[in-house]
Amino acid sequence: ERLLKLEGIVEAVVRLLPERITGLEARLESFRQELRGEIQALRGETRQRITVLRQEMERGIAALRQEVKAEINTPFNRLMLVFTGLGVVLPLLTLLR
Repeated sequence: ERLLKLEGIVEAVVRLLPERITGLEARLESFRQELRGEIQALRGETRQRITVLRQEMERGIAALRQEVKAEINTPFNRLMLVFTGLGVVLPLLTLLR
């Protein structure tokens, strides 16, 4: 009698199992699709953030370049004036000798 009862349970499980497996496969596929969509969205957001950060860095670097150029140009221009002055004074000194 126990064996018959056990056989009935096994038969019921065997009948229900394919249906349940199919349901689980469908749910898993749904989760996969949802996950793919979320990953795609995150990739888009990440690319956008990287683009914004790159643009900010480029602007910052450009501003620093301008500052460095300005800081270099002022002493350079003064040095050029000194050399120009020497260029004028040295020939005069040579003539006055």
